[in-house]
Parts: sequence; structure tokens; C-alpha cells
Amino acid sequence: MLEGLRRGLSKFVEKITKVELDPKKLQPIVEELKITLLENDVAFQVAEGIGQELVEELTGVKVGRTSDKKAFVREALRKAVLRTLSKGGQADLEELVRAKRAQGEPFVILFVGFNGSGKTTTIAKMAKMLRDRGFKVVMACSDTFRAGAIEQLEEHGRRLGIRTLKHRYGADPAAVAYDAVAHARARGIDVVLIDTAGRAQTNKNLMDELAKIKRVIEPDLTVLVVDALTGNDALVQAEMFNDAVGVDAVVLTKVDADIRGGTALSITHAIGKPILFIGTGQSYDDLRPFDPEEFADMILGP
Repeated sequence: MLEGLRRGLSKFVEKITKVELDPKKLQPIVEELKITLLENDVAFQVAEGIGQELVEELTGVKVGRTSDKKAFVREALRKAVLRTLSKGGQADLEELVRAKRAQGEPFVILFVGFNGSGKTTTIAKMAKMLRDRGFKVVMACSDTFRAGAIEQLEEHGRRLGIRTLKHRYGADPAAVAYDAVAHARARGIDVVLIDTAGRAQTNKNLMDELAKIKRVIEPDLTVLVVDALTGNDALVQAEMFNDAVGVDAVVLTKVDADIRGGTALSITHAIGKPILFIGTGQSYDDLRPFDPEEFADMILGP
């Protein structure tokens, strides 16, 4: 996991400890760092920003022994990475749910994303997590387009013992979402998790449909589910979904299989929204809260 980026950053730290910390000596090595970042799915503007921060941070600093210099450079790099990862801020989902329930209303989460991003599985994982924390949860299938979508969500619900609300295939997705929220409100359910059809961000009709669902139910949170393995395309997805429907937070899936590791840096920089969770495996428990500090340490390694 994150092997490519970790290896490249480690090489950068080793190289830079061997030169004098002035702009002329730093610049060629920082340029190499930028290339490493680009090769590991970090967006160009993010790579530029990290490089510039490092030049400013390191220029003219007097450090004694080589070991001290290495630790200093590594910490400067960690701060630059952490600032990027923290750009979207952080959000406590449990706190948000409790605040909405205090008003007597269910907390509604609308999930959006590209085909194959792991959206439906992420919904099931989040449903279990919330249920395990004591919340009453329902899932709703507003994906009335893809063959098997309803059955897939229902099977997750059956395994977890969580109710799944649905209409027939071809029904209005906004109507499914509306009925799910009404059902939750009438029965005192805490959280409604709404699945939607995976779509290409360039399909205007499907994006308009998604915008309609959002207008009808006015969700408390619109979560973009992004596959970490899509690399730089994840940045394009994030920007276009945010422009089309508005994104409040991100879940990054398949992080366990992501050997490059730059997607999180690119997304937080691109849309300035928090990453709520990362998916780290196939089981229902493989959903971890995103911690910028922990993720920065994962990227930089021991």
C-alpha cells in the first residue's frame, strides 16, 4: 500500500541531506521530487505546491549532523504533505448524525460516484459501522438503472440485518429517495443511506438526474466515493461531481491495493472537502476513519 510514493519520498530525503540547503542546490532535487509525485498520481498543482513549500522551508536552515539534517528534512516534508491532506478539514460523522437527530430528523447521506468505484459496498460498510455505534439505519436503492443493483444492495442488507428500501427497475430514482426519507422520519430511524447509479461524470442526463435527487431530498451529506486506483482520473471525477451536484465529503476506496498513493493528496487539494473514510479491504469492517496525521505517516513510512 502506497509503496511508490513512500519509496520516492524516501529517496528525496536521502538525496537532500547530502547538499547545502540553499535554493540553487535544492531546486534540482525538488524538481526530481515533483516528478516522483506526478508519477504517483499526485496532481501537477499539488506537486508544485509541495515543492515550493519545501524550498521555502529548507532554504538557509543550519542543521548539524547528517542524522539531524535527515530528520529535519523528513519533518519538513511531512508538514507539507500533512497541510495538503488537511486542506479539506475533518468531519465527525457520528457527531453530525447526533446533531440532526436532536432536531427530530433523520440524517440523510446521498452517495455518488463513478461506475465501479465501490459505492454500494461502501454504503454497506458504513451501514454496519453506524449500526454498531447504536444508530438505526436503512439503506435505499435509487439505482433503478443498473441490472442487479437492487439485488446487490438487498443482499448486503440481508447479511447485515439492515432493511433495504426499493422500487422497481425503471422507477424514478428521486421517488425512491423521497420515500426512504419519509419512511425514516415516520419510524424514528436515525440514518438513511441512499445508493445511486454509478455514472460517468461526462453524462449530462445522468448528472441532471442526480441533481434532481439532491433537490428532492436535500441530503445532509453528499458523499463522493472514489476508487484510489483510478489515479489522476480521480481528480477529474472529484472536480466534475463537485461542480455538477456539490460534494460535501469523500470516501476513498481500495486504498489497500493502491501502491502509488497520490490520490488522497490530489482530491483534498482539488475540491477542499474532507475525506471521511478509507476502504482498506473487502470485509464490512474494512472502513477506517481518515486521519490526515496517520495517512501522512503511512505515505512517509517509518
